[in-house]
Amino acid sequence: MDATALTRPEQLWSAREVLPQPSPVPAAAGVYGWHFQQSPHPALAARRLLYVGIAPRHMSNRTSTQNLRKRVRYHYRGNAAGSTLRLTLGCLLGLELRRVGSGIRLTFGKAGEATLSQWMADNAQVCWVEHDEPWTMESELISQLDLPLNLDQNRHNGFHDRLKELRAKARERARALPISE
Repeated sequence: MDATALTRPEQLWSAREVLPQPSPVPAAAGVYGWHFQQSPHPALAARRLLYVGIAPRHMSNRTSTQNLRKRVRYHYRGNAAGSTLRLTLGCLLGLELRRVGSGIRLTFGKAGEATLSQWMADNAQVCWVEHDEPWTMESELISQLDLPLNLDQNRHNGFHDRLKELRAKARERARALPISE
């Protein structure tokens, strides 16, 4: 696959552009890529592709019901329990991960998630490529590109161990704290 549409896209879309209805993000299968005006970590360069994701996700026994529009919108306004990108960004930005609800789900709480959503609105931009079977492209993209915010299939990346440890420590701290509202 030629990754140029993700690494040097013709257009990058902000939260302000993709969250209103109708959204320009297609309700289709594909790959999406996240670029950041300001880096979430000093070791990472800004204004470049740092993360890719796919929708839907293909599992051994089924395919998820997600599409590009649902995933992109969720990353911009959801929570860390449902978005590995939000979990990663929040940890890099120093937000406190907490157990919520029954204590199983981990998020940054209402205030932390709002802070993260605002940071993403100010800094995150996304692009996408439609593809009927995006899971066939994911491994290839991760192996070819420098994507420091992707953990899965990305052990070769120089930022992998640092990010994995940071997220593990945030989860450990969250599990030691009382359940948050």
